[in-house]
Amino acid sequence: MDTPRRIGAAIDFGVPAIVGAGLIHYFSESWPAVVIFEILLLIIMISVISKKG
Repeated sequence: MDTPRRIGAAIDFGVPAIVGAGLIHYFSESWPAVVIFEILLLIIMISVISKKG
């Protein structure tokens, strides 16, 4: 995966990070839940970006 595609994929993960974190905090009112969600999203993003091909 070339660099522009990696940057684009990272930007695409920004929307779920912001909106998803807001929804999780709204429904659970728990910051640890938001942090766990963000960490899981980061792990998924790294696995998508680091794939070769």
